[in-house]
Amino acid sequence: MNKQRVEPVASVSAAGNPTLAGIEEGPGQRYHFLNEFLGLMFQPRNVVHEPPLSREPGQREPHYQPLPQSKLRPDAGYHLPDPTMSTPVSSDSPAIEVMTDLRRVAAVTIGRFASVSEANQAMIARSVRALFVIDDRYALWGIVTATDVLGGKPVRITQQRGIRHDEVVVRDIMTPLEQLEVIDLGDVLKARVGDVVSTLEHSGRQHALVVDQAMDPAARQRQMVRGIFSLTQIARQLGIAPHGPVVERSFAGIAAAIKP
Repeated sequence: MNKQRVEPVASVSAAGNPTLAGIEEGPGQRYHFLNEFLGLMFQPRNVVHEPPLSREPGQREPHYQPLPQSKLRPDAGYHLPDPTMSTPVSSDSPAIEVMTDLRRVAAVTIGRFASVSEANQAMIARSVRALFVIDDRYALWGIVTATDVLGGKPVRITQQRGIRHDEVVVRDIMTPLEQLEVIDLGDVLKARVGDVVSTLEHSGRQHALVVDQAMDPAARQRQMVRGIFSLTQIARQLGIAPHGPVVERSFAGIAAAIKP
């Protein structure tokens, strides 16, 4: 003889609130309780008003107004993130305003053995000009930029090794971890946008990494990449556009724009 199964389904307590209880299944009984539970969730319910907090003598009672509401239209959609939207800045704005904070925006990564074409497609798809290079354990190995991908590096590799262009991989053209120069977050917090542009110009790079310190699982201090500066992003937020992929032209345009 088959025993009826007992599952936790929605019921209603004596106080009128939905609870979970073991209800023996019968024909249609489970769906009856589920429907009742859903009805309680989406129907207006009596609100229990707590006694108001005591206020200082003479303190005005705040008056809050409910906001107007309407029904969502059947053809409604929803917005997707717009990578072109950014906060306008000036050369004297805090540098942190042009830093991509990796605690707020996920880093765009690629594997060491991905092809140069795959790296280029990843940048186009994500509207970025630099990728973090990682291994299968998510350890950071370096950074590869649009200049690395589209510049002369892949051609030199094919000539030196006698291989085809589609055989060149990210590891061959990236800037490895030990060659990357970084800026401490503490210095960024005291700097201006113009200082960042000057730093990039001095290093001859279009990107700079920002680091801070964090505790690892073994309770040791570990250097962590916290953010990244991009010359293209800075130019966009300054309201100008670099004049092409050539670094010198980009710096010239931005330097001219930030001069008083």
